[in-house]
Amino acid sequence: MRWFPPARLRFDREAKRIFPDMNRSDRAKLGQDMGRHMGRTLFEIYHCREFQSQNYRFSISGPGLAALKEAQAAGKGAIIVSGHFGQWEAVRTAIKMHGMESGAIYRPHKNRHYERRILAGIEAGGKPIFPTGRVGTRGLVRHLRTGGIISILLDEKSAEGVSLPFLGIGALTSLSAAQLALKYDLPMIPAYGIRAEDGNGFRVEFEAPIAHTDSVAMTCAFNDSLSARIIANPDQWYWMLRRWGGQTEATLSTYQA
Repeated sequence: MRWFPPARLRFDREAKRIFPDMNRSDRAKLGQDMGRHMGRTLFEIYHCREFQSQNYRFSISGPGLAALKEAQAAGKGAIIVSGHFGQWEAVRTAIKMHGMESGAIYRPHKNRHYERRILAGIEAGGKPIFPTGRVGTRGLVRHLRTGGIISILLDEKSAEGVSLPFLGIGALTSLSAAQLALKYDLPMIPAYGIRAEDGNGFRVEFEAPIAHTDSVAMTCAFNDSLSARIIANPDQWYWMLRRWGGQTEATLSTYQA
C-alpha cells in the first residue's frame, strides 16, 4: 500500500469509518496485510484449476452444506451469498468437492488482458458465468428455476439498492438475492472461505440458510453475517470497494460480541 498513495488514501478513509480509534501504525499494518492477502487471492483465482486440485488445503463445515445438498436432491436451485472476503472462490471449490457445481455473476472489466485471465479463472471455478445486466439476469433466473446453484458477492455498492446497515453504517445494498430466494422458494446460504493463519489453508464455512421473511430483513441478516466475519478478520476483506458514502461513524456493538 505504501507505494500507491491514491490506494492508501482510499483504504485509510474506509478503515477510519469502521475503526475510528485505530492508530496510524495499526491501520498501516492492516492495509499491508490486506494487500498481501488480496495478492494471494488473485493469484489463486488466476490459477484456479490447480487451486481446486489441492483438496488438502480445505476444511469444510457448517449446516448450510447439508441444506444445499437437500435442495439439490429435491431438484431445487440455491443461492450462495458471500463477499470479497477471504478466498471467496474457495466456496465454489468446496461445492465442487461435494459433487455439485455453482455458477457465478461476473462484472466485465475494461482491461482486456486482466479480463481474459480473471474470467478464465472464474469459469474454472464453476459454470455458468452470468455477466451483470439484463441478459445475464435472464440467464441467471433460468439457471435457478432449473435447479442450478449460483454464488453472488453481495458487498458491492448498488445504485439501485436500499440503504441498509453494513458494519454499522448505511450502505446501498442490492435486494436481488433475497428477492430471488423468496420468489422461487430457494435457500439463501451465507458461505465464506476463511484463510488460515499460515496463509495456505482454508476453512470453508456454510452457515444456516437465512430464514425466509422479506427481502430487506433477509439482506440485513446477510449484512450482519458478513460484518461479523470482517470484524473477526479485517485483513481478509477488500476495503477498496467504496462501499459507503456520506457517513463517517460506525456502530460496532452488534458485531463485537
